[in-house]
Amino acid sequence: MSLTRFCFAAVLSVAVPPLQATAAPLDSVEALGEALFFDTNLSANRTLSCASCHNAEAGFADPRETDAGRAVSLGDDGVSLGDRNAPTASYAALTPAFHLNDEGEWVGGMFWDGREPDLAGQAGGPPLNPIEMGMADKPAVAARLAEDAGYVSAFQTLFDVDVTTQPEQAYAAMTQAIAAFEATEQFAPFDSKYDRYLRGEVELTRDEELGRVLFFSEQFTNCNQCHQLKTSPLDPAETFTDYTYHNIGVPPNLKARAVNGVAVGTQDLGLLANPMVDDPAQGGKFKVPTLRNVAVTGPYMHNGVFNDLRTVVLFYNKYNTKAKARQINPETGEPWRWPEVPQNLAVKELTHGPALDDQRIDALVAFLKTLTDERYEPLLEDE
Repeated sequence: MSLTRFCFAAVLSVAVPPLQATAAPLDSVEALGEALFFDTNLSANRTLSCASCHNAEAGFADPRETDAGRAVSLGDDGVSLGDRNAPTASYAALTPAFHLNDEGEWVGGMFWDGREPDLAGQAGGPPLNPIEMGMADKPAVAARLAEDAGYVSAFQTLFDVDVTTQPEQAYAAMTQAIAAFEATEQFAPFDSKYDRYLRGEVELTRDEELGRVLFFSEQFTNCNQCHQLKTSPLDPAETFTDYTYHNIGVPPNLKARAVNGVAVGTQDLGLLANPMVDDPAQGGKFKVPTLRNVAVTGPYMHNGVFNDLRTVVLFYNKYNTKAKARQINPETGEPWRWPEVPQNLAVKELTHGPALDDQRIDALVAFLKTLTDERYEPLLEDE
C-alpha cells in the first residue's frame, strides 16, 4: 500500500520524479497515513482519495480539468464541483493552530477559513463532505477500513483501535495517520532553487535576484507584509506566509459559479464562515497561502479565478497605479471585476509601495518560480 501503488496515472505532460515510496508494511503511523492518503476506497463510489485533490505529481494541488477549468475540484460522484480552489498540501504541516495573536488577529488553521485547527481536523473533512468523497458517516468509513486486513491489523497495532467495533476511534485514528504522513519531509523538503541559493549551492539569475530583493523590500512592494513569516529574509525555514487573514478584493469566479450550482451574487465570506468567528469585520478575509510551489499549483486565489501567476502580481499592482492599462485583467481583456466582498478590504496593505513596471513584475514572477521544490522543477517548463 505504498505511495507508488496508489498514485494516479500521469495527468501532466512533464515527467515528475516519483516520491520515495514508503515501505509496504504498515508498520508506522506515517506509512499507514500514506496508504490512506492514496486510497480511493474511502470515498462513496471508490473513485476519490485525498491525493485526487492534492496530487503528489502536481505539487500536492489538483491538476484535474473540469467544466470550471482547474479552479475547483470534482467530487466522487463525478458531477459535483466545489466553490473553492484546493490549496496545495505542501508545507501545510507547518501551519500553526487557529488562534488569535497578540494583535487580536486570527492566524493559522486549516482550509481557507481556518475552520479546522490542525491537519488531523482537515483530513477528517473531505470523506464526509457530500460533494467531495461523499461517505455517509464515520461508521461507513470505518466499514471501508475494515475491508482491508492490513488496515485492521495496523489500526490495532498502532492505535489500539478495532476498526470493526470502534468507528469513532477508527475515524479519529485515520485522520491522525493522514496528518502524520502529511507532516513528513516528502511534503516539505525545503530543496527549491531558493533553498539551494541560501545554502550557497546555486546562484540566482539577474531577474531572480531582482525579484528576491523586491519581494523582501519594505519600500518597493507589499509582498513580504503577508508572505514573510520569519524576521530575517535569509531564514532557511521561511514558509512564505504569515498565516493571517485578509480581504484583498478577489472578484467572484463567474465561470465556476456558472457550472457548480452556486448562485451568481453569492458571497463567500471566508473567515466569517468559520464557526469560531462572528465579527462582521472578518467577512471576505481568507488565509494567506504559502508561496512555496506557487508557480506549479495554479490557478490562484481562494476561488481559482486567475490562471497565470503574472496575472496575480498584476492584480496586486492595480491598487498602486492609475495607469489605464493596469486596470485591465490580461486574462479577460476587460477591467478587473468588483470584489466579491467589497467590505473589509485590506487597503493599507494593498496600497503599500509604488507601482511596478514590467521589468519588476517579471522579476517577481521569476523569483516566485525559484520557490518550486526540486522534484517539481520540470513542471516549470510548461509555465
